[in-house]
Amino acid sequence: MAFEIHSPERCLLYTMRLWGSSISTLRIASGTIFNEIIVWKAAGLDGDNLGNGQYCASHMLRLAGHEGSIFRIVWSLDGSKLVSVSDDRSARIWEIDSQEVIGPVLFGHSVRVWDCCISDSLIVTAGEDCTCRIWGMDGTQLEVIKEHTGRGIWRCLYDPNSSLLVTAGFDSAIKVHQLHNCGSEILLDTVGVHDSQDKVESFSTRLSNSPQHTGRMDSKSEYVRCLQFTQEDTMYVATNHGCLYHARLLPSGNVQWTELVRIPEEGPIITMDVLPGGKIHESCALDDWVALGDGKGNMTIVRVIGDMYNPLAGSNQTWKASPERQLLGTFWCKSLGYRFVCSCNPRGLLKLWRLSDPLASAASTAYDISLVAEFSSSFGMRIMCVDASAEDEVLVCGDLRGNITLFPLSKDMLNEVSVSPELKIPSSNYFKAAHGISTVSSLSVVRLTSNKAEICSTGADGCICYFEYDRERQALEFMGLKQLKELSLVQSVCQGMHFSKDHPNNEYAAGFSSTDFILWNLTTETKVAQISCGGWRRPHSFYLGDIPEMQNCFAYVKDDVIHIHRHWVGGEKTKVFPLNLHTQFHGRELHSLCFISADTKAGSESEERKISDRSSWIATGCEDGSVRLTRYASEFGNWSTSELLGEHVGGSAVRSVCCVSNMHIIASDIPDIGGEDSVMDDSESPCLLISVGAKRVLTSWLLRNGRQNKKGESLVSDNGDDRASSDVSSVTFQWLATDMPTKSKKIEKSPKLDVVEEDTSVNVTESRSNSYQGRENYEDDWRYMATTAFLVKCVGSRLTICFIAVACSDATLTLRALVLPHRLWFDVASLVPLKSPVLSLQHVIVPLHPSHEGNNNTSSSDVYLLISGATDGSIAFWDVTTSVEAFVKQVSSLHIEKFIDCQKRPRTGRGSQGGRKWKLLGAKRTQDSSSNSVSESAEEDPATSLEDPANGVVPQENDTNESADSLPDTSEIKPSHVVKNAHQSGVNCLHVSRSSSSPSHGNGLMFNVISGGDDQALHCLSFNILSNSPANKSEAPSYSIRLTDRGGVASAHSSAIKGVWMDVKWIFSTGLDQRVRCWCLDKDGKLVEHAHIVISVPEPEALDAKAIDENRYQIAVAGRGIQMVEFSG
Repeated sequence: MAFEIHSPERCLLYTMRLWGSSISTLRIASGTIFNEIIVWKAAGLDGDNLGNGQYCASHMLRLAGHEGSIFRIVWSLDGSKLVSVSDDRSARIWEIDSQEVIGPVLFGHSVRVWDCCISDSLIVTAGEDCTCRIWGMDGTQLEVIKEHTGRGIWRCLYDPNSSLLVTAGFDSAIKVHQLHNCGSEILLDTVGVHDSQDKVESFSTRLSNSPQHTGRMDSKSEYVRCLQFTQEDTMYVATNHGCLYHARLLPSGNVQWTELVRIPEEGPIITMDVLPGGKIHESCALDDWVALGDGKGNMTIVRVIGDMYNPLAGSNQTWKASPERQLLGTFWCKSLGYRFVCSCNPRGLLKLWRLSDPLASAASTAYDISLVAEFSSSFGMRIMCVDASAEDEVLVCGDLRGNITLFPLSKDMLNEVSVSPELKIPSSNYFKAAHGISTVSSLSVVRLTSNKAEICSTGADGCICYFEYDRERQALEFMGLKQLKELSLVQSVCQGMHFSKDHPNNEYAAGFSSTDFILWNLTTETKVAQISCGGWRRPHSFYLGDIPEMQNCFAYVKDDVIHIHRHWVGGEKTKVFPLNLHTQFHGRELHSLCFISADTKAGSESEERKISDRSSWIATGCEDGSVRLTRYASEFGNWSTSELLGEHVGGSAVRSVCCVSNMHIIASDIPDIGGEDSVMDDSESPCLLISVGAKRVLTSWLLRNGRQNKKGESLVSDNGDDRASSDVSSVTFQWLATDMPTKSKKIEKSPKLDVVEEDTSVNVTESRSNSYQGRENYEDDWRYMATTAFLVKCVGSRLTICFIAVACSDATLTLRALVLPHRLWFDVASLVPLKSPVLSLQHVIVPLHPSHEGNNNTSSSDVYLLISGATDGSIAFWDVTTSVEAFVKQVSSLHIEKFIDCQKRPRTGRGSQGGRKWKLLGAKRTQDSSSNSVSESAEEDPATSLEDPANGVVPQENDTNESADSLPDTSEIKPSHVVKNAHQSGVNCLHVSRSSSSPSHGNGLMFNVISGGDDQALHCLSFNILSNSPANKSEAPSYSIRLTDRGGVASAHSSAIKGVWMDVKWIFSTGLDQRVRCWCLDKDGKLVEHAHIVISVPEPEALDAKAIDENRYQIAVAGRGIQMVEFSG
């Protein structure tokens, strides 16, 4: 140590910063808990002599003004100024010489401010509200960056030489932004480019020969109606006087205007769409097709030829497409080419027009226009976007109120083969309220296989929806959704180029948030560009290059002026900064996690299997309601990617997640029942992720092992460039179904149930009471605490049933069922009685007799057990075998299509689907109560206002004697065994594993149950399954369960145990003491500690483990963050 100097005041400091290059110039600023800043320096003990090596503190000044604790102080480069941020939500700039605040106090953050930076012209602050704010030296707020989530941004750094701003927050992300000075504005990019000084251009222009308006414009004034980019320096502009212009943006910032055509009668051009011809002959040659629609109902097609320097209207044709003031939209479909164009009216009528082949001369003006067909939407709403696929023979339309409609588009119709003129075609399928009651902004159709296509839609609800269309069955299936909180309206999505071979293509969303246009990177969850333009209602257009971070253009009209923002840098000789320096993760505490146990599907390459073996995928649930899928790369020892799967309805906290992939077969005498398998391929067992949490939200996710390569996928953008997409993450989940109770003002309490003796036999009783209806009327104050699930299938049926046990905070335990592929939720049984809420759940399926090898129509005889741990320290065993088998057999015989249609989409906002009342199996509702529920649901959900059998309610069964089509009743199941006082307080975690001495099946099966509680103890139980073969083969085998208490360790941890996992030999546990302990289970069933490690995760909440090799494990711990630990035995 060179020297030591003590502060002149002995008090607690939250921050301290040094300035100076030597001991003589050293200045120290410290922020105290008394809301003051003390500035002091080093002085010699004998006066001003600093050469003797003995120093003391010399007080210089005291700065007071903050009204809260000071969290951060920074010096200016020359040491003349200080910037401080505080608990009082403000930042202050201090001048050292005058000892006063200079300029205004910087208020803008809504909560505490954690960090700050200062340069010659800018001040940067970062706060707990997850915003990073940029201020001018005069106190003006120039920019607000909000890309982090959760509990705040903790650190920020700014380099004035490169204009790079780096932020780091609770969500684990380290993000890079680049600030560009543009006059008094700050333009923001997330990617910097080397060797390029002037990257961002901002200029404005007016129409050619347009007089400058001094007063208000009226309907007869000349102004811009439509504009559209086709290249980074070319756009088309249509005006109110019926003029079509070609505008070329010159390098000097000027605009070269060329008038191409003026429509007859000089009517206003209402709509315009451009089909770019691409590069032909030479890079500057033009062959663009422009479709115009005017207020008189006329439609004009203009072919633009020549080159960018001298564009010409090669040919044009005008015809009457609609009555006056009824033509509101014109659309090209890139897959259909220039020979077909669409027009629409305000009432959902879409007309398809055919243009005859042009003559060899491009200057020919003779075209034959013929009406091919009229497509009428059953919703009667204005069509806003159109796309088509000739290969899949489908035309897709999105309307003003969020509906998506599909029409058949036969090849014979397109090829003029025996089709009657002016054919009127009804819709073949539709999806109501795909975007709630908000407008559908864009659509794209991409072929997946010979029979299936993917449809992607974006809307004004801030969502991107994915659908799968099966051409053979004419079926439309909802496949997934992304909701962007950063965008209130998503205009379109597109793909960018590869940055490297190790990373997939980045996906981008362009849209609006309030009055700003925003370009958002969906892959890295970062903002690429933000431009204030006044909102989406103004005429606007954008164009993106191969790398949108440094190739993007945006133009909008305001006050008769076209404002253009262009950021365009050639991608060959440039180097791109990474978007994220560290993977983004959850922004709040984690409550649960699980390893994804699904294997790579058959047919994958061997190298892919090796990569899958080296990687682990972990699903996590968070306090903020988000569910993420994160990949751990074992070969590098770090987290490589993290994908946001989605959020629970209303952002309700996720308390528990579990993964289920093993299928169990139940025998049945019912003949083969063929049903539609619209969600999964029947040849493979589905892998589901189940997440539960607050407000009794239960969500299921379906595993998709990567998307298929989409050949010929094109951008859903108004530039029209083709970009081939690449394979994304090899493992991902899509939303499958969500279940939650509806809100009700009426509160009814369920009747109390009698207490049962602790070692009772299996008891299943029928319950026809309305106790569950009383629970349905509760408000959303209760939450699911734990869940476990298993898959069952009946021989001869294509239905797959996922049984899900959920424990609620109101001390109820319910067995639910999700019937696939129809996505129907049912209540199977109530597990009663419960004195206390259940905190942990596990299940075990015991194979008494295995299925015969080589015969797929036979099933094993299984016993289905649930094990629960409650807040009173008890552990209960529930035998649900009878209820499971009865439900599977009865549901497999039902005509499921007669009941309510599957819930197609999660609730995300205005009028979106997903909030429909879920029905109780066996609930006998009167006609009055049924009608009331329908009206209430329709009032809550505007999407149900259209009459539709597919989206209607369950048909009421008037004849209760029709057993074939009647729904099974729910049952009440009593515990078979209850172990009281297994813990002195709550049983926080459970895990079950087969004993090392247990056979694979049959008599004598033995399982071990390990539990951890708030009492810091581990407790071990063993149970045997003893079975007797029946005398008659047709009878089910009888069995009994015998429990053995193995004891445990009273003080396994020094604090509450939160997670535990075990296999045949090893046990891993973690607790609030931030330790992971490894235990060995000896032959006598005693726990012996083998090793322990201190982890970096504060307040651990959950633990899961995975065996990656013999005696080699990966252990994941979640709490305030996540950590992976590898163990070798």
